[in-house]
Amino acid sequence: MTTAVSFTLPPANEATTTPERRGLARDGVRLLVTDLARRTQHDAAFRELTWFLRRGDLLVVNDSATLPAALVARRADGTPFALHLSTQIGGELWIAEPRAPVTAGERAVLADGAGATFLAPVDTAHVRLWYTTIANAQPIGAFLARHGAPIRYRYLTETLPLGDYQTIFARVPGSAEMPSAGRPFSRRSLDDLREACVAVASVTLHTGVSSRERHERPYREWFDVPAPTAAALNATRLRGGRVVAVGTTVVRALESAVSGGEAAARSGWTDLIVTPERGVAVVDGLLTGFHEPEASHLDLLRAFAGDALLERAYAHAVDAGYLWHEFGDVHLLL
Repeated sequence: MTTAVSFTLPPANEATTTPERRGLARDGVRLLVTDLARRTQHDAAFRELTWFLRRGDLLVVNDSATLPAALVARRADGTPFALHLSTQIGGELWIAEPRAPVTAGERAVLADGAGATFLAPVDTAHVRLWYTTIANAQPIGAFLARHGAPIRYRYLTETLPLGDYQTIFARVPGSAEMPSAGRPFSRRSLDDLREACVAVASVTLHTGVSSRERHERPYREWFDVPAPTAAALNATRLRGGRVVAVGTTVVRALESAVSGGEAAARSGWTDLIVTPERGVAVVDGLLTGFHEPEASHLDLLRAFAGDALLERAYAHAVDAGYLWHEFGDVHLLL
């Protein structure tokens, strides 16, 4: 998979900690608005989000909660390495990312007598992800609460508590990484949406670990679009309102639930990849963070904006000092 959007991300544009630790409120981040019809950009604040929405619009959010999915594993000789749990397939079987080379059949020791056995790579073209059994670690939620930590990437300058990785919508544990487009929302934000008569509905999509390899295709993720959300989406579109997805995860979930041009209640595993060629059927706009150069998420954004407009938006975001990553600023394409 390739993307036509390529740029250099300066270190100054990386959010190295939370807005709160930068002296801002959770909802105090910046908002870049890309007007899809006028093909323009507008600089705003996230607190001004309702200015760009209309009475009768519907925001759809992801209610997946972030797991403390980073563990310390040890080889047979005692050498430690990081192990990131990504997606629970069922029972003891996971997709996981060992942050050191492993071999098929190798077993690593975890805390409290638990163990991880690496079965086979998920994709022979990209061997960073492995089918892995996690044994003697049940219940897994309690095990991770005792021994896990949030996955932390190199651009963060400090260790942060799990609560900093949860959105206000977090309800169903299961994501390896925070569905970060929803992070700026606060109680005040929800009050503003209610006053503006903008409805909010939820889906669940459990996110896996981010790709460390350019152009790596997204893999299967578990999702649930409940019947009330599907009904709200269809009713919104029928009366001329707009459906705005909060995050690329929500786009993937909703577009995976399309049946006959409408959304339907659906849950299960999705391997849908939204591209410009495939397009979007039931989502009109997207609120998302800023994605790294040549990330596969940019192909989904191209489905909304096209190459030239997205290239221009990202060039403006870099020049204007918008911040990237999960604790950075956000981008509304509508």
